[in-house]
Amino acid sequence: MDQVNWKVEGMTCSNCALTITKFLQKEGLSDVKVNPIDGTVCFSDHHQISLEKLKNGIDGLGYHVTDGESQKTQKTFRLNNNKSRFLFTLPFTLVLMLHMLHAWLNLHWLMNPYIQLGLCLPVFIIGMQYFGKSALKSIVNGMPNMNVLVATGALAAFIYSMVGAFYFNDANYYFFETTATIITLVFLGNYLEDASVKSTQRALKTLVKSQKLMANMIAFDDEHKEQIFPIENTQLKTGDLILIKTGEQIPIDCKILWGEGSVNEAIITGESTPVLKSKKDFLIGGSILDSGTIKAQVTATGNETVLSGIIRMVQTAQSEKPPMQKMADRISAVFVPIVVGLAIITFLINYNFFDISFGASLMRAIAVLVISCPCAMGLATPAAIAVGLGRAARNGILFRNASSLESFKSIRQIVFDKTGTLTTGKFSIHEFHTDIDETLFKEIVFSLEKYSNHPIAKSISIHWKTDNLIRWSKVEEIKGLGVSATDTEGNLYEAGSRQLLHDDMKENNHHVYVLKNKQLIGWIDIKDEIRPEAKKVIEWLNKKNIKTILLTGDIKSKADEVAKELGIEHVYAEQRPEQKMEIISRLNAVTPTAMVGDGINDAPALAKASIGIAVSDASQLALQHADIILMNNSLKNLPEALGLGKHTFTTIKQNLFWAFAYNVVAIPIAAAGMLSPGLSALAMGLSDVVLAINSVRLFVKKVL
Repeated sequence: MDQVNWKVEGMTCSNCALTITKFLQKEGLSDVKVNPIDGTVCFSDHHQISLEKLKNGIDGLGYHVTDGESQKTQKTFRLNNNKSRFLFTLPFTLVLMLHMLHAWLNLHWLMNPYIQLGLCLPVFIIGMQYFGKSALKSIVNGMPNMNVLVATGALAAFIYSMVGAFYFNDANYYFFETTATIITLVFLGNYLEDASVKSTQRALKTLVKSQKLMANMIAFDDEHKEQIFPIENTQLKTGDLILIKTGEQIPIDCKILWGEGSVNEAIITGESTPVLKSKKDFLIGGSILDSGTIKAQVTATGNETVLSGIIRMVQTAQSEKPPMQKMADRISAVFVPIVVGLAIITFLINYNFFDISFGASLMRAIAVLVISCPCAMGLATPAAIAVGLGRAARNGILFRNASSLESFKSIRQIVFDKTGTLTTGKFSIHEFHTDIDETLFKEIVFSLEKYSNHPIAKSISIHWKTDNLIRWSKVEEIKGLGVSATDTEGNLYEAGSRQLLHDDMKENNHHVYVLKNKQLIGWIDIKDEIRPEAKKVIEWLNKKNIKTILLTGDIKSKADEVAKELGIEHVYAEQRPEQKMEIISRLNAVTPTAMVGDGINDAPALAKASIGIAVSDASQLALQHADIILMNNSLKNLPEALGLGKHTFTTIKQNLFWAFAYNVVAIPIAAAGMLSPGLSALAMGLSDVVLAINSVRLFVKKVL
């Protein structure tokens, strides 16, 4: 299924994103995701619909789908953003506002209606071209946006001033400065909002900047002599050879063919300590070669690189809507009509019941319209989510969806796999015993285990590697049990856990058992180191009253040994993958449960948990069943992920409280005439800035 990714200009809040989402869904598209923070729109199932038609439809809503050419064209047009519009309208507005001081400054010429109209008209035209056009299109399409409120307020003040100036010829009816002030200050508010919201994207921008680099490509001349050519990494292809020198940024994902060096992978994993890399090791584009010289072969380009995958995952997560955002969206969807109704009621009550003049009543109604724009409500969740996900990505924590961030608030127990999760997964053979020839036993074991993906099997294969392979007529890996194979003579060999044994077999306290035709011919004990950070992480969770559980396929005695050393009280041992899934299901039924695994044999359990967390190397980014991936192959970022999730949720609550409280307090004040339309416009813009600043605090806030 192809996915379309667009950049859309003109979105200022969640209400705008909701408008575009509804339009695309109405056109029959699926998996629609719209991010008001960075203006991205993506969707699937477009084959039956013309993309040009969809672009025109979005343009018809008052927004604009951009591509490379349109962006270059727009750069030549000066009034193409909120900053330039504000700077253009500001001088006219400042002069207009001086008319309120005309008696003290002897500026009686400013009371001339033609001069006021001349000063107001450029501002009004620019404002209506932006707010009015967008508002009209949104109304025609049955999806009124926040620009309806701004355009209605400015238009009402302008028409009232025109009638007062050229019909009544009375200076008391002149509110040209109100029209200009609303438009100018909303442009200022939008500009401040843009600047604040862009800062929420800084972590992601750092990753994006690291995608485009220069590389030293290795080529050979006619005499087969090595030549080095500088080339942009976007021009590289899989299989190309590159040279990387000390201090250079690794231009693209590659595999070392020659040399070794210390690599700083902080941009990917959040871990600044250099990692030693040598021949056959993989390097991630964007990381830095601190020391050494390396020749490497390109293994992935374009969207297939690890860094592209990270960026794509973060962007997708940002466009996901957690439950609290969906609630805010439902309110925003009906907010504009409600505010228009409140403005009308404000006018009628002031004019008919409080003996307020027509002009003053109208100004109060306009103030209600302008101050009630639902931007703050719409930005409350996306801004916090953008910062939370950005900080997480910077520290090597990847969230597949925004809901996972919010879900952490209710997690009271965490289940851990043992092998490769609480332990390093780097095994050594501690002891073994066999009733047959030792060399033959090792050959049988290696010939079996080389077909398994389990960490224990891989380690045994490395230690007992041999060229004397046994030829099998049939090989099968049995998930959670081991490997079975049949040789050319029809003998059945098996290597795996104790579940392979008959109940009457005495040997039942070892890691790997080897059987021939269902008869035990030997066993192997392996030694696995506990991760150095595991004990501290478990202690931290216990202090936070988060219940920790060990769930493993390993034998009970070994599982109990690890649990005792780490301080884990509850243990489920000797569990197959399907049994792990059943246990997670039972635990979830009692309370929301997170599962931490290595993403290999734990896939079903990770998928079943409220939150699935994979402890993974960056090269394992393709794990499909985890909601969260700890990129530095370490548990130490688990507390950070938990703390960040909870504090992001707290920030969302704070933002939504501010947005709701702001409107609840501001609307009555404006209706009572205590705020002019100009001050209302400024207050509306600043409310968005307050939200963005509160969200940006997450970048530096202590979350542990």
